Amino acid sequence: MSFSSSHSRILVILGPTASGKSELALAVARKTGGEIISADSRQIYRELDIGAAKPSPEALLEIRHHFIDEKNIGEPFTAGHFAFEAAKRIEEIRLRGKRPIIAGGSTLYIQGLLEGFADLPETNPVVRARLLDELHRYGKEAMYGRLMEKDPEQASTLDPTKTHRLLRSLEIIEITGMSVTELQSKGKRRGTGLQFHTLGLSMPREMLYERINYRTEKMLDAGLLYEAEKLYKKYQSLLESRRIQALQSVGYQELFQYFEGKIDLTAAISLIKQHTRNYAKRQMTFFNNRLAASWESAPESDSEIETLAERLAGME
Repeated sequence: MSFSSSHSRILVILGPTASGKSELALAVARKTGGEIISADSRQIYRELDIGAAKPSPEALLEIRHHFIDEKNIGEPFTAGHFAFEAAKRIEEIRLRGKRPIIAGGSTLYIQGLLEGFADLPETNPVVRARLLDELHRYGKEAMYGRLMEKDPEQASTLDPTKTHRLLRSLEIIEITGMSVTELQSKGKRRGTGLQFHTLGLSMPREMLYERINYRTEKMLDAGLLYEAEKLYKKYQSLLESRRIQALQSVGYQELFQYFEGKIDLTAAISLIKQHTRNYAKRQMTFFNNRLAASWESAPESDSEIETLAERLAGME
């Protein structure tokens, strides 16, 4: 089955981490001969494999995926880059008579593609330098608390470890006198003109947390500790300067603390599970508050995945 019509809606599968987005997207792609666009801010980087929950090598060989293993660690790639490049890839896929399927949980990647971006100010080097100095003097928790006071809705979509987004949000407030939330709601957004069918996968919180805990154990069994150790040794100097945002993410930062001797391995594993659960909660807050999606119960078995994929494959 091929999809060459430029008027058909593009399927977007979103949801919290561990909800089964990748598995469903793969099933739809198999039924339609489609190609998958990964909306995941870590999967684009080489060397981030187990911790980024990339599709298996077999899946990557079977179905063409985009935005996986396309950048080296340290290369910049923002939500704006993704939104622009993903729109181009969608058109290219359609020209090949294929169906593009977007799947992922990186909130700003998906929002940027679906809605475009508000006209936000360029960075101000003087303001940014002062905020960086304050980050080093007062710490990320204090800076996050400041954002919570000034823009609680924006703060709810990140946490103190997301220092790049945290400082950018505070910078915008200082430059414009308005919060990011206010600018996004009032400002004119630059969209792509594409039409989307946005499907969200949901499940009871207890079940999702069980999945997260189970997946963490599976990652460890697959060699996450060894992968993190290689990254720690290779990028230690950059980690100390906090210059690589992708390595400050859940699943890696906790193990880096273990390698530094700050916590033991049991505590690191417990924190990975806890921080992943916290991340899933923030994802759901963002998707529910900022994006319009049709929600479905996440499939719990292979047969349920196949049933839902069959229905989605017939969607125009």
